[in-house]
Amino acid sequence: MTPGSNLPLSAVRVAVDVTAPVRLDVSGLLLAADGKVRSDDDFVFYNQPSAPGVTHSAAAAGGDTITVDTAAVPEGIDKIVVTASLDTPGATFAGTEPTGTVRNADDGSVLASFTPPRLGTETALVVVEIYRRGGGWKVRAVGQGYANGLAGIATDFGVSVEEPAAPAAAPAPPAPPAPAAEWGPPTGSPAPVAPPPDAAPAAPAPAPAPPAPAPGSGKVNLDKGRVNLQKNQTVSLVKGGRPVLSSVRMGLGWEPAFQGRSIDLDASVIAYGPDRKKVDNCFFGKLMILGGAIQHSGDNLTGEGAGDDEAITVHLGGLPPEVTGLVFVVNSFSGQKFSDVAKAYCRLLDAQSGEELVRFDLTHAEPRTGVMMAKLIRQFSGEWEMTALGEFVDARTVRGMTKPAAQAL
Repeated sequence: MTPGSNLPLSAVRVAVDVTAPVRLDVSGLLLAADGKVRSDDDFVFYNQPSAPGVTHSAAAAGGDTITVDTAAVPEGIDKIVVTASLDTPGATFAGTEPTGTVRNADDGSVLASFTPPRLGTETALVVVEIYRRGGGWKVRAVGQGYANGLAGIATDFGVSVEEPAAPAAAPAPPAPPAPAAEWGPPTGSPAPVAPPPDAAPAAPAPAPAPPAPAPGSGKVNLDKGRVNLQKNQTVSLVKGGRPVLSSVRMGLGWEPAFQGRSIDLDASVIAYGPDRKKVDNCFFGKLMILGGAIQHSGDNLTGEGAGDDEAITVHLGGLPPEVTGLVFVVNSFSGQKFSDVAKAYCRLLDAQSGEELVRFDLTHAEPRTGVMMAKLIRQFSGEWEMTALGEFVDARTVRGMTKPAAQAL
């Protein structure tokens, strides 16, 4: 899932596991229509592990689980918010990627998963929420960060929190009721109140600026011109605070590693919805998809010559709203390994002007037949972000890339 996306729940009982490489404290809050708990009894965590329809269970390491029995949730409760905070005092989520996995609590099957992006100085966050909609229940990916820990989340949702004496900011004044059509942070509050059903969450309240990203991590933008990405680094397709592109072209290129040997690789793009299910894919055998919103340049059989070997043009404004992620992949149908390939790269260009905006060069190769080069993700704000992947897999066709590419979103 991506921030703001939602899915209907196919199970009555769902378990939300929140895991990370470090120890997390996971909690659940039962919220009424006003976005607040009815009392402190609606705060479920390790010291208060149950409330009507909601239970907390601890894991040996990493994170805990909030289980929601939607049939047992009281009528006055509109949603259950699942939160996570770091167990280590003073620690932030910078460099830590927590993942919320929603499972059928009865058979353990995975219904959805979500890893909040762009985390830095946050010390706690709302991961997902389970909420009523049209007589049923849905799950929404949130990823809302807080800079003042679990106490900030709990206080914002109406829980009375008593903490040991420590330097802290003065408590925020009560938040005024938000208009039905808006979801914004009330004056003095560290984060927004809960959104109305199916409204996409607004951007989190500003937190102190995180340190500059280390090589191979973090996110940059286009303000300083062309960006050279390293593996796992992300660039926001925004300049001066505004999206600057309507159509982009992803050029993919490679050269034979050994003189005289032709390399026949195939570049493709797979389009996904918010549930990470494939919507369609565009490759040499299907040069146009989604009503022409994505177009392929055609097959290159050798990799010889300068410049892009294959290119895929994406009209971002023409993509249907159900498309929230694109993964660009390259495969060796004939079985040649990427260890026989030199200078493999991808680059993003403005399709109108031809200006190169972003470039990612593979700095190593593996003896495998497929590689995920990059992904484009639509944010809930409407902007797109490109992340360099450079992940190798064993797959000779775009069909074989569908599952690993979905996992990379």
